[in-house]
Amino acid sequence: MGILFVILTTALLLSGGYQTYQRALSERPIEAVIRDIRAQSSYTCLEQVPQLYINAVLAAEDHRFYRHNGIDLFAIAEAFMRDVRERRLVAGGSTITQQLCKNQFFTQQKLFTRKIAEVFMVCKLEQHCSKDEILELYINSIYYGSGYYNLADAATGYFGKQIVELTAWECTLLAGLPNAPSVYAPTKNPGLALQRQQQVLDAMVEYGYLTCKEADEILQQCPEDFL
Repeated sequence: MGILFVILTTALLLSGGYQTYQRALSERPIEAVIRDIRAQSSYTCLEQVPQLYINAVLAAEDHRFYRHNGIDLFAIAEAFMRDVRERRLVAGGSTITQQLCKNQFFTQQKLFTRKIAEVFMVCKLEQHCSKDEILELYINSIYYGSGYYNLADAATGYFGKQIVELTAWECTLLAGLPNAPSVYAPTKNPGLALQRQQQVLDAMVEYGYLTCKEADEILQQCPEDFL
């Protein structure tokens, strides 16, 4: 009886998730979402983004991005184990593709059916776009705090610069903001922004994007008047 209940519950969740996915896709087809993001006047092609910034985003958000198919089971397992150790929900395990799908197609409600719908949408997007295209769409649509919804606007708004003019220090600071933009926005909480930047640099060292010496040199570029 218990097994039957689990099977029926799973079937209902899968059905509900698939219906949510189909509804979201009918309301906003993937082609329309891509067109809307690329229509921004400040849209930036991936080739124009500093490689250091790209590396920082990958290290901080999804270091296996180019090795998974949209869902990172290893990251989910790592997040689960961390939650168990901390005895609270502290880690998510969402990939860049998942974040893009959640932001563009769904609400932020933590429902099982929404998470299942997200998985269907992730598979669809990974089939429709290349990895570079997904990363480019993500960079051009993620929120950086203070009303800036893409990298170009964040670079201009926070530093008065074009993307290609960003320093290594500015790149690594910006890469950390989307994790919690209302918390880490440097115009509101510069101290917390620096703490998040340190986490980004630590991740870059851990995953081989930087040496400890290079990370320390980047930190030393912090403007004296930042705080």
